[in-house]
Amino acid sequence: MPNGPLLVYGNITVKHSDGETVQKNKVTAFCRCGASSNKPYCDGTHTKNGFVG
Repeated sequence: MPNGPLLVYGNITVKHSDGETVQKNKVTAFCRCGASSNKPYCDGTHTKNGFVG
């Protein structure tokens, strides 16, 4: 999304940096601003910090 998260649609497996894998279904929003407290997922912080990208 413009100035927001990367949206991925479908059934995916996300592998975290600690090796944990998580199954996600439907829509998953990944952080692009780098400020989310729920990385790698978006928590809406981009609206507060004025992210443009």
